[in-house]
Amino acid sequence: MNTSLMANVKKAFIGENKDLVDPYVQVFFAGQKGKTSVQKSSYEPLWNEQVVFTDLFPPLCKRMKVQIRDSDKVNDVAIGTHFIDLRKISNDGDKGFLPTLGPAWVNMYGSTRNYTLLDEHQDLNEGLGEGVSFRARLLLGLAVEILDTSNPELTSSTEVQVEQATPISESCAGKMEEFFLFGAFLEASMIDRRNGDKPITFEVTIGNYGNEVDGLSRPQRPRPRKEPGDEEEVDLIQNSSDDEASDGGDLASVSSTPPMRPLVTDRNYFHLPYLERKPCIYIKSWWPDQRRRLYNASIMDHIADKLEEGLNDVQEMIKTEKFYPERRLRGVLEELSCGCCRFLSLADKDQGHSSRTRLDRERLKSCMRELESMGQQARTLRAQVKRHTVRDKLRLCQNFLQKLRFLADEPQHSIPDIFIWMMSNNKRIAYARVPSKDLLFSIVEEETGKDCAKVKTLFLKLPGKRGFGSAGWTVQAKVELYLWLGLSKQRKDFLCGLPCGFEEVKAARGLGLHAFPPVSLVYTKKQTFQLRAHMYQARSLFAADSSGLSDPFARVFFINQSQCTEVLNETLCPTWDQMLVFDNLELYGEAHELRDDPPIIVIEIYDQDSMGKADFMGRTFAKPLVKMADEAYCPPRFPPQLEYYQIYRGNATAGDLLAAFELLQIGPAGKADLPPINGPVDADRGPIMPVPVGIRPVLSKYRVEVLFWGLRDLKRVNLAQVDRPRVDIECAGKGVQSSLIHNYKKNPNFNTLVKWFEVDLPENELLHPPLNIRVVDCRAFGRYTLVGSHAVSSLRRFIYRPPDRSAPSWNTTVRLLQRCRVLCNGGPSSHSTGEVVVNMEPEVPIKKLETMVKLDATSEAVVKVDVAEEEKEKKKKKKKGTAEEPEEEEPDESMLDWWSKYFASIDTMKEQLRQEPSGIDLEEKEEVDNTEGLKGSMKGKEKARAAKEEKRKKTQSSGSGQGSEAPEKKKPKIDELKVYPKELESEFDNFEDWLHTFNLLRGKTGDDEDGSTEEERIVGRFKGSLCVYKVPLPEDVSREAGYDPTYGMFQGIPSNDPINVLVRVYVVRATDLHPADINGKADPYIAIRLGKTDIRDKENYISKQLNPVFGKSFDIEASFPMESMLTVAVYDWDLVGTDDLIGETKIDLENRFYSKHRATCGIAQTYSTHGYNIWRDPMKPSQILTRLCKDSKVDGPHFGPPGRVKVANRVFTGPSEIEDENGQRKPTDEHVALSALRHWEDIPRAGCRLVPEHVETRPLLNPDKPGIEQGRLELWVDMFPMDMPAPGTPLDISPRKPKKYELRVIIWNTDEVVLEDDDFFTGEKSSDIFVRGWLKGQQEDKQDTDVHYHSLTGEGNFNWRYLFPFDYLAAEERIVISKKESMFSWDETEYKIPARLTLQIWDADHFSADDFLGAIELDLNRFPRGAKTAKQCTMEMATGEVDVPLVSIFKQKRVKGWWPLLARNENDEFELTGKVEAELHLLTAEEAEKSPVGLARNEPDPLEKPNRPDTAFVWFLNPLKSIKYLICTRYKWLIIKIVLALLGLLMLGLFLYSLPGYMVKKLLGA
Repeated sequence: MNTSLMANVKKAFIGENKDLVDPYVQVFFAGQKGKTSVQKSSYEPLWNEQVVFTDLFPPLCKRMKVQIRDSDKVNDVAIGTHFIDLRKISNDGDKGFLPTLGPAWVNMYGSTRNYTLLDEHQDLNEGLGEGVSFRARLLLGLAVEILDTSNPELTSSTEVQVEQATPISESCAGKMEEFFLFGAFLEASMIDRRNGDKPITFEVTIGNYGNEVDGLSRPQRPRPRKEPGDEEEVDLIQNSSDDEASDGGDLASVSSTPPMRPLVTDRNYFHLPYLERKPCIYIKSWWPDQRRRLYNASIMDHIADKLEEGLNDVQEMIKTEKFYPERRLRGVLEELSCGCCRFLSLADKDQGHSSRTRLDRERLKSCMRELESMGQQARTLRAQVKRHTVRDKLRLCQNFLQKLRFLADEPQHSIPDIFIWMMSNNKRIAYARVPSKDLLFSIVEEETGKDCAKVKTLFLKLPGKRGFGSAGWTVQAKVELYLWLGLSKQRKDFLCGLPCGFEEVKAARGLGLHAFPPVSLVYTKKQTFQLRAHMYQARSLFAADSSGLSDPFARVFFINQSQCTEVLNETLCPTWDQMLVFDNLELYGEAHELRDDPPIIVIEIYDQDSMGKADFMGRTFAKPLVKMADEAYCPPRFPPQLEYYQIYRGNATAGDLLAAFELLQIGPAGKADLPPINGPVDADRGPIMPVPVGIRPVLSKYRVEVLFWGLRDLKRVNLAQVDRPRVDIECAGKGVQSSLIHNYKKNPNFNTLVKWFEVDLPENELLHPPLNIRVVDCRAFGRYTLVGSHAVSSLRRFIYRPPDRSAPSWNTTVRLLQRCRVLCNGGPSSHSTGEVVVNMEPEVPIKKLETMVKLDATSEAVVKVDVAEEEKEKKKKKKKGTAEEPEEEEPDESMLDWWSKYFASIDTMKEQLRQEPSGIDLEEKEEVDNTEGLKGSMKGKEKARAAKEEKRKKTQSSGSGQGSEAPEKKKPKIDELKVYPKELESEFDNFEDWLHTFNLLRGKTGDDEDGSTEEERIVGRFKGSLCVYKVPLPEDVSREAGYDPTYGMFQGIPSNDPINVLVRVYVVRATDLHPADINGKADPYIAIRLGKTDIRDKENYISKQLNPVFGKSFDIEASFPMESMLTVAVYDWDLVGTDDLIGETKIDLENRFYSKHRATCGIAQTYSTHGYNIWRDPMKPSQILTRLCKDSKVDGPHFGPPGRVKVANRVFTGPSEIEDENGQRKPTDEHVALSALRHWEDIPRAGCRLVPEHVETRPLLNPDKPGIEQGRLELWVDMFPMDMPAPGTPLDISPRKPKKYELRVIIWNTDEVVLEDDDFFTGEKSSDIFVRGWLKGQQEDKQDTDVHYHSLTGEGNFNWRYLFPFDYLAAEERIVISKKESMFSWDETEYKIPARLTLQIWDADHFSADDFLGAIELDLNRFPRGAKTAKQCTMEMATGEVDVPLVSIFKQKRVKGWWPLLARNENDEFELTGKVEAELHLLTAEEAEKSPVGLARNEPDPLEKPNRPDTAFVWFLNPLKSIKYLICTRYKWLIIKIVLALLGLLMLGLFLYSLPGYMVKKLLGA
C-alpha cells in the first residue's frame, strides 16, 4: 500500500485526517478468485465475511494466495500477500485431517513505504521475493467441508461466493501480552564504500513497532478488539493514534542507534568506530500470546540443527577418510532419538489454552506421532549402522532432516519477524531479517530460540531485485548483534548472554531508573590480541577471465582491520603460502568468553584486473583458534592444522580455501610471550612472511607424467573452428605443454605421447592441489584462444604406489577360493614351483551351486552319472504314484538358436538378482521385469519348465528324498551369455583402465549462464592419463624387461596412429519407449551414426509398439580416432512430416577398443565351432591367450599335457577334445585356453577381467528432454581391426517367426447346467443351452454351437466342432495377431497375446438377450487335465484349490475331458454353473492341410448328429407333440389314477343305479 503523493497533497491542502487506504481482501485458489467488500478509509478494517470455493477434493492446487489490496479508482495495488501451503495445514495420512487454519493472525511482508509515485519494490507486495518490511497482519480462518455428492445442486455450482460470517470472540487469536525486544550492536564493519560518506544509523523494527522513518513514532497500544470468520480484521501499516501516553512512567522505545560517521577499513569497506561504547535498542510491543507454537517449532529446529551438524561431520569424516565415521553416526542417531523423546515430553504443555485452534491440536498430534516414529526408527537404524552401510544410512538420515525442517515450519504466525535496517541520510540502504522464533526466550532451555541472548553475525543485503545477481554478492554491512525477545514480565535476564565486563548507561528519565533498559553499554574490560592468518592455498576457484584462469588474491577481514595476500597471476589454484599478521586487536569482554566464542573472520577472494576494479570471486568464513596469555603454545591445540573452508559465490560453491587462523592474546609482557614468527622474510617477495613450518604441509618432490592421447568433439570458439589445438597442464604453479596437433580434422591425436614435469606436493594426499587441464587453439600471429578447461580435483586415483613387497603375494589365491566356480587344488606349499592349479568346469550355472562336478578329459562319465540320477528320479516319482509326465529330454541342438541362449541368460540374471537383492538398484530391477514380457525362450521341447519347477518343489517338500538332485536338473544345458541390466561402461569403470576422458568446460561463465547445466558447458573431451609418483622412479618399473624410458610409467600402450575398424552393432530390442504418437504408441526404427556413415533402417519400422524386438545387426567401417563416437538412435516413423527422435545413446568406441578389458569381442562361455553358440571372434581362444601374455609380458601360455595350460604360476585344466558338426571328437587346446581367459583376472600383476559375451542395456536420452530416460535399448557392439583376419558372417538374431497352428475343439456334451427359464404353462425350470468359444484376442471370430432346446436336467448334446487357426510363438508362449487398429490405420499392428481358450455356456432367448450362465478360460500352455466323467469334474479344478495335473496342448496335442464352468453369484463368490465335455486337438498348419475337417458337423469328416431326447423342441412349432409331452410325460400317473377313479365311480354309479331293480326282481322272485 503506497500512500500516493496526490493523497498527501490533498491531505495537506484540505486538512482531512482520514486513513488513506481503502482495503479489501482477495483470495486466489485453483484458478478462481473471490474478494471481500471494500472498507473505505480504514487502517484497521473489519470484514467478518467468508469467501467460499467449491472444488473437487483433494485439489490439484497446493497453495492458496491471500492478498490485501488497496481499492483505487485508477489502479488497485497490493498491500501485502500471504501464501497458504495446503500441505502444511492438512495431513493426508491414516490419522490425518482436512485443511484447517485459525482463526489466527498471519503477517504480511513487502516493500518499505516511500512517498513516491512509483515503488521499485512493488513486486515484493505481490509475494515475489523476500519481503523487506512488515506490511499488515490479517486475522483469518480456513475450513474445508466435504459436500454431499448426491445433491447435484451443491456439486454443480463452482461459483465463488462471498457471505457474511459470524463475528468471533475477542480472545480467539490469543491473549494480548506485552513483549520486550532488546538489542545491542557490538560491531558494524564491512560497510560498502558507497555508503561511507554520511552518518549511519541502524533501526530495528518488529511489526510496526520501532518504525520511526515511515511517519509514526510509536503505534498505539492495541485495543483488544478482534472479530472474524473466514476472513477478518487487519492491522495495516499506520495506526490512527499518535499519542505518546507513557502509561504510568512506562518506558518509551528506543529503536535506532545514534548516527555515527564511518571510518575507512580499506579500499572497499568502512566500519563504525563503536570501540568500548556499544549502542542498544529496546522496543515494547503487544502481540497475541501464541508462544507455544514457536516453542514447539524451536525444539524441532534444535533437533534438526544438531542432526544437520552431525551429518555434516560424518560426511566430512568419510570424505577425509578419518577412522570410525560409523561411531559418529551412531552418536548422531542416539542424539536424534533423545531429542525426539524430549520433544514428546515438552510439546504437550498448555493443552487447555483457550486460543488453541484446531490446527494447533492436529499439528501437535501429527508432530508427536512423526517424532515418536522417527525416534524409534533412529534407534533401529543405530543398531544397523556398520562400516560398510554408513553411506546408505546417511541417506536415510537426510530424509529425517528434511521431514524435521518441514514439520518445524509453523503455518500460523504470531509474532512478526524482526528487521534490522541500515540507514544513511534517512534512507533505507540494506537490511537483514531475523525470524522471531529464533529470538524468543523461554525458561525451558530447549524451547528458547537458537539466537536468543546470543551474539549473531548478520550480513546486510540490498532489498528486492537489487539483492540478486552479482550486486547481491557484495556485503553491504556486517553487524555483530545481540538480541533478546520475550515477555516484558520475564525480562530480568535479558542481558545474560552478552560478553561480560560492561556497565549500563541509561537514558536520564528521573525515577525508577533500575527498571529501564540501557541505551548503551560501556565495556571496561578489553583484551588485546594478535591474529595470524596462515593463507596457504585456494583450489578450484571460479574462472573469472576469458582465458579460463584468474589472477586471485584474498582479503581477510577481522573486526575493523583488513589485509590482502599477494596477487598470483593466471591460476585457479593459487598457493599463496603467506602469513598475515593483524596486530593490536582490541576485543571487549571477559577473556574466557572470547576463548570459547571468538568473532568470525571473513575471507573474500578477488580477481585482480589490470583495468577497472577487482572482480569478486567468492567468500568464506572462519573462526580462529584462540590462545590465551596463560596457555602454553603446544600440542594438541597448537600449532593449528590447515583446514578446508568452502568458498561461496552467491548460493553456489566456488572452490575451497586451505588455511589456518590463530588468535593469540597479548599478555602483560607484550608480544615477547607470543611464539616467534620464524622463517625468513622472502627477499624476492617483499615483506611477505611464509606460513610457519609447524603449520605448512610437509612437501615432497613428485613427478607428474602426462599421457597425451588426443582431443575429441571440440566445438567452435567464437564461431571459428578449432584447427591447431594444444593442451596445457598445470599443477601447483608448474606445468607442461603437449605437442601441437597440426590438423585437428585429419588426425586429432598427439604425436608425442608422454611428457612429465616435477612439482613439490604435500605428503598428505588430502592437501594435494587440483591439476588443471586447459586446451588452447593456436591461431595466426601467435594468438591463443582458450577452448575449454578441466580441473582434476583429486590426484588420488592417479598416484602410483609401488607394490608392498612385504605383504604375502598369495592374496589372489584367497580370491580364487572365495569364488565358488573354481576349486583350488593345493597352494604354494604343495607345489615346489609355487603353482596354483585351477580345475575348470565349463561354467557352473547359478542354480547348481549345491552340487559341484569336476569336469575332466573323461567328461562322459559325468554325463552318465547325470543320466543315472535322472532315471532314479523318475523311478521315485513312479513309486510315489503321482500322475507325472516323463521327464523332458535334453533340448535338441538343432532346435536352439541365439534367442534360446538370450532368454536362458535373462532367467539366470533374474535368479542372480533374487539371490542378492541388496546389490541392485531399483532401475535395474525394473529392467529385469521388462523381460517378463519376452519370457520363455525355448521352442517346443524346451518349454514348460515353470510347471515342472513347481512340481519339483512340491515333490521335494513332500519328502521324497531327492532334494540334492532337484536343483541339478532345473534348467536345460544351454550355453549362456551375460545380460547386463545397465551400460557396459558402468560395469567396467568406463573402460578408463589406462585411457581417461576429461570433459572440457567453457572458460568464463557469465552470470547469466550460471543456470546452464554442466552438459551445455561441455566444449569437448581430452583423452589421456596421468601418473603421479615420488621421485626417483621406482626401481621395479625401471628394471623391467623392455622398459622404454620415453614412456615412463605408461609401458606397453598401443600406438595412437589412425586405424581402420569394422564395427558390428547388434540391436536386440527396446523396452518402455516413450510414446511418440497421439494413440500412446510409437512406430520405432533404428538409426545408427558413426562418423560420416548414417544408416536409417526406416523401411523396417515396427508398427505401434513400445517394446519392439528389432533383432538386427549393422556393419560399419570406421577409422579411429576420427570416427569413434557411435550413436544408436530410435526414431518414430511418421507417414507425414519428419520422423521424431524418441531417444539415442552414445558409445565411445575408442576407449572400448584400446581397453585392457578387451571389449572388442566378448569372450563366450564355451568354445564351439558350429551351432547356435559358434565362436564369433576371428582369433581362437589360444591365439587370444598367446597375444595377451605377450602384451602383458606374462610367462606363457605353456600347453600340455592335453587338457592343461600354464600361465605365469597358474595352471588351468579342462576338457581336451571338441566335437565337430559330424560328431567326430578331435583333440584341442581351445577349451583350456578359454578357461584361462575367463579367469584372466587371477593372473598376478597383469590380470584384469575380460569382457564376456554379453548384451548391455543402455538408457535412451533425448536432448530436448534432458535427464529423462525415454526407454532402454538392448544391444552389443563387436569391433574387428581391418588389418587382422576378417570375421565370419554376423550372427542371425532376427526375431523368431510365429508358427501356424490350427486348434480343433469338439464340444460333445454339457451336464448339470443351471436351469434359467420357467415354463409358461407349468412353471417348470429348463434351459435352452448353447456353448460359445473363442481364442483370446479373436473375440470377433467367436463360434457358437446350435441350441439344445428345453433341457430339463441341464444336460445338453452337441457334437459340434470349432476351428481356430492361429500363429504361435513357442518361445514366448504368445499368440501373434496382426490387425489394423481402425479403418484409418495405415498398416497392421502386431499384438502378442497369451494363448487362452475361453468356453462359455449360454441360455438362448428368443425375444430378449441371451443369458450368460458360466465360463472357463484355459491357458493352452498349462491348464488342468479334464476329468474322465462328469461326476469327477468339480469346481476346485478351475479355482486351483485342488492339486490337478497341468497339461499343455502344445505337448499333448490331443486332450479330452470334462471341465467345470463357473460364474459369480450375488456375494461375488464363484459357483459351479455347469460342466462341459470337450476335446481339444492341436495341429500344425501342414498337418491340418493334410487332414482337413469341417466346421460344426459339416464335411469333411463330419460329426454325427447328437441323439437329443424328444423334449428338446419348441411348443408352438409342434403343438400336438407338445400336448402329448405335456400330458403324457408329466401327468401320466395322474391321468391313470383319474381314469381308474372315474371307472371306479362309474362302476359304483351303475351299481347303485341297477341295485333297486335287482332287489325288486330278487324280492318278487322274477
